[in-house]
Amino acid sequence: MRSVKLAFYARLALILHALALILLCMYLGKTILIPLFFALLISFLLYPLALLMETKLKFPRPLASILSVLTFVISVGLLIFIISRQMVHLSKDLPLLQSRITGTLAELKDWVGDRYHLNDAQQMEYINKSVNGMMGGLANSIGTTFVGALESVVLFLFFLIFIYFILDHRRLLMNFVMALVNREHRLKVQEVVVSVRSLINRYIIGLLSEMLILFVLILVALLIFGIKYAVLIAVVAAVLNIIPYLGIYTAMAFSMLITYAGGSGSQAITIAIVMIVAHFIDANIILPRIVGGQVKINPLVTIVAVLTGHLVWGIPGMFLFIPLTAIIRIISEKVDELKPWAILISTDEQEL
Repeated sequence: MRSVKLAFYARLALILHALALILLCMYLGKTILIPLFFALLISFLLYPLALLMETKLKFPRPLASILSVLTFVISVGLLIFIISRQMVHLSKDLPLLQSRITGTLAELKDWVGDRYHLNDAQQMEYINKSVNGMMGGLANSIGTTFVGALESVVLFLFFLIFIYFILDHRRLLMNFVMALVNREHRLKVQEVVVSVRSLINRYIIGLLSEMLILFVLILVALLIFGIKYAVLIAVVAAVLNIIPYLGIYTAMAFSMLITYAGGSGSQAITIAIVMIVAHFIDANIILPRIVGGQVKINPLVTIVAVLTGHLVWGIPGMFLFIPLTAIIRIISEKVDELKPWAILISTDEQEL
């Protein structure tokens, strides 16, 4: 059968239509696709452990898959345990936080009165209107928050089930992928699968290494300055830093608030300085060498991928679209018709 060579504008139109349709399907199916893609990433990470149990310890594949999932759950549980222990200590300072905020609001009220010549009755009228609106919105959102929390638990259970079945049925999934292509392309497809698995492993290990280094840097700095809840702040900053660009500033706002409750304003400012310096070191030294070198995506495409991920999948998409873009780069490098896209995504600027 003879292939038809389309004009450039026709090919561009088809590409744009296909891209729009794919993004629309990803948006509509995000409830299933987000935990499924997360499960795929974690499955690649747990694959060497499951393979070790099967080959060295002679465990059956279902048992090795279950034990690998349990290892992941225990690791996450330890992280949650460390954070919860710190949060228990933090809860003891909540009355102090309330009193500090009350004092700050009183000072703010006096400043507003002197600056804008508003008496206490006028200020209270404005505050009551704002509070009533906020409480109405809060009452409406309580049910939504409860439903959202319950939905997250259910999705997490499905996420663990997905990991188990991907590990247990990996050969079936590989046979399915091979059956989709002609025999002459199967070797190339196998190379792509191996490359993707290797990339995801290196990417996740790089992220974990980045988190550990950032945790140690922030913890040491906070201990030097005598900041309370240094472990909690360092853990929150390291975990939220996974979200590109926004995570570190969210951690900074949270850390400044709890530090102001148990310390002073100068210590809260110290927190901000430590976070900004740590983010600068991470963005310019740690991330490019440990994580950026694994995915090999140029900064422009990285920013576009993060924003597109947020548009399609929200906060999870800001993290997931980076390895997804790296997978697209690997596939594009192996397919001649897609090589221009590999050039656009990669960091290689050598002339052709």
